[in-house]
Amino acid sequence: MNIGIIGLGYVGLITGVGFASLGNKVIGVDIDNNKINKINTGETPIYEQGLEEKLKEVNDNFRATTNINDLKDSEIIFVCVGTPSKEDGSIDLKYVRRAAEDISKILGSYRVIVIKSTVIPGTTESLIKILEKNDKKVGEDFGLAMNPEFLKEGSSLKDFFEPDRIVIGSYDEKSKEILAELYKDFNCPKLFANIKTAEMIKYASNSFLGTKISFINEIGNICKKLGIDVYAIAEGIGYDKRIGREFLNAGIGFGGSCFPKDIKALIAKSNEIGHEPKLLQEIIKINEKQPLKKIEFLKKHIPNLKGKEIGILGLAFKPETDDVRESRAIPIVKELLKEEVIIKAYDPKAIGNFKKLFPQIKYCSPEEILNSEAILILTNWKEFENLDYRKNIVIDGRGILKAKEAKIYEGICW
Repeated sequence: MNIGIIGLGYVGLITGVGFASLGNKVIGVDIDNNKINKINTGETPIYEQGLEEKLKEVNDNFRATTNINDLKDSEIIFVCVGTPSKEDGSIDLKYVRRAAEDISKILGSYRVIVIKSTVIPGTTESLIKILEKNDKKVGEDFGLAMNPEFLKEGSSLKDFFEPDRIVIGSYDEKSKEILAELYKDFNCPKLFANIKTAEMIKYASNSFLGTKISFINEIGNICKKLGIDVYAIAEGIGYDKRIGREFLNAGIGFGGSCFPKDIKALIAKSNEIGHEPKLLQEIIKINEKQPLKKIEFLKKHIPNLKGKEIGILGLAFKPETDDVRESRAIPIVKELLKEEVIIKAYDPKAIGNFKKLFPQIKYCSPEEILNSEAILILTNWKEFENLDYRKNIVIDGRGILKAKEAKIYEGICW
């Protein structure tokens, strides 16, 4: 099939490269010239395990452009643009609406417009008025669908090819049939629903996973005071098939481009329709408080932090990515700067992105971090298991086993 992608961020690039590798002809559109040039020369603008190699493999089937007119022959157009948060937590739809405006200008023969961006229920159908501007009729001249993504940064290529499920919400039967054909060779459950249901499945999924993380962190905070290893608790309850072990690693909370934004967006929508989502509100509160416990435990060992050299290991919100969006390192660094700490930081992949936020701190090697007066571990990169912490004060936020050999060791909730 001929496939168009609008927005070449994490979701758009993975989706485009994935479909191109399956033999489809894919054209990706983005407004960032630098990003386009990198992609067309086989270089990825983001770090994602295996992505650059896969991009080079599909160069005959995948190209990037800034020209929306290049999508005029696409049978399916995926909208993968960002939906950033506003101050009140609701999502900003300006990029989605702009994409719909652009698509409306190139609609010719029947094609399916698929929203893959994470949007609150009701959003996709609200785009119909924009798409129908040039005397085109939804369900007749073009199809409309919602196909949420469930990609985990760090393993997104694997998630594309081996998904847990594929969810397709369609406005018309023809859209459903075309997307069913596109996904026919994917060996996983496929759920066909209406558009609002597909939109809500994404939000419910991320909210539940955020709930598991905040739950185990709250249990961990209790365990810390009782002298209990919360990881033993997670193992014990994880054997229960109703609970499962995944997303029960206690620590400093969740970050990234999805969980915080999506839960806040669902809270904002709930408030808008007159429902107070108390559980969702508490998930966010726990998550925002959790990383600051690192400072509390640090002060237990170094009461006066002013002028002290503190090392940070891990800046990405999770390992195997360079993404620092909503990283738990951000509030911790902000708090340390208030304390006038000399911060030294290291991350295998995310230094470049973190430096854009905090150019004033020192970025250095792991060996230099080990010469700090105390070390905060914020991301569980595998290489952190190979360091010698025996001379250090370590405040561990991610359960690094080797760090327990430190001269003084504190786990955040164990």
